Amino acid sequence: MPLFGNTFSPKRTPARKSASLSSLHTLDHSTREVELGLEYGPPVMNIGGQSWKFEEGQWITESGGNTSGRELQRLKKRNVQLEEENNLLKLKIEVLLDMLTETTVEYHLMEKEVEGIKTQHRKKK
Repeated sequence: MPLFGNTFSPKRTPARKSASLSSLHTLDHSTREVELGLEYGPPVMNIGGQSWKFEEGQWITESGGNTSGRELQRLKKRNVQLEEENNLLKLKIEVLLDMLTETTVEYHLMEKEVEGIKTQHRKKK
């Protein structure tokens, strides 16, 4: 038995009016077509003087001068590849110079050794 009377039962809310807040539904088809357009292309926005377009899951700049956004991304990727290749070639050159230095030092040591042997042989005669 409830202490203060019946169990909680909220009042029923009145039904909402189905009137639209937009006046677009009153326009005829041709006027709506002019206002809204039929072609819904990819989303485009303008930020800081650059136009951006959403294509294939990525925002691509359209106002990049002569090159398109895709071309710019391809060139950046190629630039990174070339920088990595350049770093590898620099490393190979450094290793080759180290090898050349080591060989030159060994040659000079052997040359001194041969000169030493020649002088000892001359002194014995």
